[in-house]
Amino acid sequence: MAQTTLDEWAKDPVDPEIRAHVYSLISALGGIGDDGTYAFGDDALLCLKDLRKWLKFADGQLNRRDVARCMAEANLVKGDLLEILAKISERIVQDKLKHKIAVACLELLVPLTWPFEIDPVEATVNHHRHGPYIQLAQIGYKRSILQFDRARILEAAIRTALPSMAIPLRERSPRDDGIIRIALYFIRNIVMISSPRSVPMDIDEAEISRSTTIDTFQEQDIYQVILSVASSIGEDFITQDVIILEILFYLLKGIDAEKLFMQDKKLSTKNTQELKNLIQKEKAMLASYARHAPSRHNRFGTMIWVKRDDDKVSTISGQDVFGEAQSMQKMDNSKKWNKPRRTGRQKDDNKDREEFDLPVSLTSSARKHLRAFVEEFLDSSFNPLFQHLRKAIERETDRIEVRHSRQFFYLVSWFLRAECARRRTIKEKTANPTSVEALITEDESYGLVAEVLNQETFILLNRFMQKSQDEKAWHDLNAGMKCFTQILLTVQEMSDSSLEDDQEIAENIQNRIFYEESTQDRVVMILRSFKDQGFGYLDACTELSHVFLRMLERYSKQNVDMQVRSRRRARKIRKKQAEAQGVENNEGHISETEDITAAQRTVSERKFDFARFSAKFVNQNSVNTFVSFLRFYQELDSEQLKRVHRFLHRVAFKLEMGVLLYRVDIIALFNKLVKGPEGLDPELPSFKEWDEFIRHFFRVVVKRVQERPELIVEMLFSKIPATIFYLEHGYDREFPTRIPRAPAELEVKPGMEKPEQIGVAVGVLVNQQKSDDLRWLRDVLAAAVEERRSWEDLEAALKEGPEHASSEARSTIDAAPESAPSILVKPDNEERRVALFKDNKLRLLMSLIGFTRLGIDNDPDATWVVSSSLTSAELQEAIDLIRKFEFDPPVYDDGKTAEDFIRSKAAITRRSTHKVDFDDESDSIDHDSEDDRGEYAIDGPTSRKSDTRKMLRRRRRERTPLELDDEERDRRANVRRQKELEKQRKVKSTMFVHDSDDEDWDEERDKAFFENEEAIRESAILQYKESLALGSMEFASNKRKAEESEMRNNKKRKSSPRHKAGPFYTGESEGEEEDTLQVSSQASSEEAGDVLGGESGAEATDTPLSSQHADVVQTSDDEAASNKKHDVIMADADDNEDDATPVVRRAATKMRAGFIIDSDSE
Repeated sequence: MAQTTLDEWAKDPVDPEIRAHVYSLISALGGIGDDGTYAFGDDALLCLKDLRKWLKFADGQLNRRDVARCMAEANLVKGDLLEILAKISERIVQDKLKHKIAVACLELLVPLTWPFEIDPVEATVNHHRHGPYIQLAQIGYKRSILQFDRARILEAAIRTALPSMAIPLRERSPRDDGIIRIALYFIRNIVMISSPRSVPMDIDEAEISRSTTIDTFQEQDIYQVILSVASSIGEDFITQDVIILEILFYLLKGIDAEKLFMQDKKLSTKNTQELKNLIQKEKAMLASYARHAPSRHNRFGTMIWVKRDDDKVSTISGQDVFGEAQSMQKMDNSKKWNKPRRTGRQKDDNKDREEFDLPVSLTSSARKHLRAFVEEFLDSSFNPLFQHLRKAIERETDRIEVRHSRQFFYLVSWFLRAECARRRTIKEKTANPTSVEALITEDESYGLVAEVLNQETFILLNRFMQKSQDEKAWHDLNAGMKCFTQILLTVQEMSDSSLEDDQEIAENIQNRIFYEESTQDRVVMILRSFKDQGFGYLDACTELSHVFLRMLERYSKQNVDMQVRSRRRARKIRKKQAEAQGVENNEGHISETEDITAAQRTVSERKFDFARFSAKFVNQNSVNTFVSFLRFYQELDSEQLKRVHRFLHRVAFKLEMGVLLYRVDIIALFNKLVKGPEGLDPELPSFKEWDEFIRHFFRVVVKRVQERPELIVEMLFSKIPATIFYLEHGYDREFPTRIPRAPAELEVKPGMEKPEQIGVAVGVLVNQQKSDDLRWLRDVLAAAVEERRSWEDLEAALKEGPEHASSEARSTIDAAPESAPSILVKPDNEERRVALFKDNKLRLLMSLIGFTRLGIDNDPDATWVVSSSLTSAELQEAIDLIRKFEFDPPVYDDGKTAEDFIRSKAAITRRSTHKVDFDDESDSIDHDSEDDRGEYAIDGPTSRKSDTRKMLRRRRRERTPLELDDEERDRRANVRRQKELEKQRKVKSTMFVHDSDDEDWDEERDKAFFENEEAIRESAILQYKESLALGSMEFASNKRKAEESEMRNNKKRKSSPRHKAGPFYTGESEGEEEDTLQVSSQASSEEAGDVLGGESGAEATDTPLSSQHADVVQTSDDEAASNKKHDVIMADADDNEDDATPVVRRAATKMRAGFIIDSDSE
């Protein structure tokens, strides 16, 4: 490092030229006159504008900060700018020149009071040189503005912006918006300036404290301005929402909302109790020290030495080392570890400035003023402001920065807590539940904060928390956790409300929050991911886990059938399915970033299991987080200690996973809590609970150590799941190994020759960029050709000259096999071995060539061999075909690819029909018949067997106690089969309907076909005209014939009654039943043919809708007789009608599910 001389230290850090220009402008601005008041210079307004230009140019564009330091050294703010505002404050609105001067002063005050920040990327030497001086100068600016006695500076700044605020939004110019923004930023800067930690101050900190700022705002009516702007957000103000957000954040951060709304008496009692607790902690600490304090001979020095196992000696001095425990503890305290410090970027002051975990105390007057402002803000401005801010954050507008989302969620949590505290205070204040104030409180719902309890806010909060967790923005995640926790606590109070509307809304909110499994998993991951984010983050994540787990348990008990929605990546599911089926995953080239960005999600619902969810918390990382929180036990209050106690009790005893706590450091911490030194105060309310828990825990530990002595060694380490299972059961967990499944076997569609099939298989591999597999296969075939050719040459040589061979050669010839030996196929690497099992395209090509696979289908280690039936010429031909189609792939018609010509054998097998033996229980259809009855025949793949025949068969069994022999059963099955085949021939199917492209074109046959169709069409038209003329009329004179026909039909119907099986029913013979069934089947077949014939003609013409009722529908004789009988009764009912009067009858049709059916099908 270069040596710094005294001359360099004495050198002016500011450029002399800049200093000269700035000082000359400040001198020309004005000064104190003879009368003791401030007097303007000749060109005061121009001087202010020039100073702003210098500040903007040198400090803004050149990034030097020299001008700001010159202005601070020249006392510009206190000596000139505040004096100018004080002089013109009364006439700012009336005088335009005064208004311009006030605006120019604000344009200087805002950049001068803007909080000093050092950007680690763009920082220069001047930033570090001028930074501490400018920070101290800003503290002086805030003190001068708040304590200025001759005028109200903040009120003067607001008066400067009042004319612009009075202009309607649509008529407001950009200059007016700029003036409003400058005035609000000036207020923001005053609130934001705080005493820096790294720079010592020579002023009283109380003069710039939060309480002083709050009181000054109350005196100068700044709260009314904030309320007016916030309540008009979205109507009169648009871009000012983020400025109001920052003002509220820096005004309220660190303030306890519950203390703010406490009554004075209760607050005094709480403060007194806190003081007593501190005194009691001090006494407990002194008592713990006194138990191990030195004796009265403390004036004598004491030194002892401890000999360790490695013959090294450690010395300890002091009179508190006589006890064994004290000596070991002092030895541990004397150890030092020079931990290497990580050289990272220094933390800027912006993080400390936005730290909201540090508590801030207020005076009684400040607390009173702030409470009144918060109540008015909740009543009038909370919903419009936060609704507008939420929409702006969702749209990611230009004015929204990263810090604004963090401030938004922190303020949501703060105001929700304030609203709950206010409602509790009002309930406590109204001792009489029937008083007017109590009734008003009960009638008030949570509508004042409804804009942050809707679904849009929950979606934004979940997205913000997930983004913060992914980007490791722990400060943002801390604000999100506080907001989420407070929303849960607010919903819990709503559920306990006496209003049914609040209870219903709370039930709906809980259902929406707990319905998403991703929200539950996020809470678990936040708890597990704690490392060293600080005490505030630790407190927030443990509170969130405690509140979420407690409310979820309560809600799941109330809603037994609770459902949750889980999301899983569809890409992972497809990958698992492909691995299970043995299909190669072709998406391996996609990067992980594209996978996460473009992957779709599948959503499924399942029943919620609280025991399963709570088991996710039983993890070593979760336990470590709560143990880290417990190490701050001296700073924790009763609620925080209770939070840790509940979690550890759940882990150790409720879930019986105390093995996670069997660790040396945790056991030592438990022992220190109860036995000391510096343990918990025995006077604390929670000490008894901790004492009972720790005693019971130690009893269980001793018992477990006696059962499993290996636990002594495991106490030195954290527990992984395998270790936990072993310590619980005494043996290692055995994971079942899943047998890999072979891929679906492929085949080339029929109709191709063997070379064309090989071309299809090679084309598929080329399209999938698997040329390496083809090269390997060619090498294997080349080696096989040489080996097979040598065997053939040897075989030919032995067969040509056996008479000249020796006795050994003859024995060799006799022992030689008749066929060539098989050749083993060896993969060249592990990937090839896997491909031989999983790549069904490669397996297809090898099968087409003639390779044979030995072993079962699902054996991944099965071997491939070159079949002994393949000759060297055939193998060489396969090599030539592979080489040909690899470099000259085949081209197919209609734009088809090679993949279009392969299919799965399993799919073809599933489509094929199965052979059925015709017995008494069969369906009487010969599925193995060689006749192609068509794709849509009755027994085709789209057919469905009727349940009627099953019912008849069951009734027949009930009526027939005798069993038939095989010959009779075969005869009856043959008869039924013939009848079914005869019926099928009359059904339209693909047996009689063929594609015209499959037949040769014949002009004479087509001519005859069209002439026949024309004749059918003319006949149908003629029948249609006759039906229009005659209709379905019948005269009353035919009544007698109808009655006689009805009597004949009744006799026929009585001849074959339907009986039910009963204990006294003898039944009819089987032959009669067979005859009846045969006649019915034959009649239905004939009628089916008639109906088809009639429909063919009807389809040829365009029949109007109005004539549909006039169609003649053939019905059975029973139905016709029945319909005629009804017509007779209707005619007889009226005696005054003439006999010749025609009676119009509509043909009654049998309908079932919208289709016309025959009577025989019932």
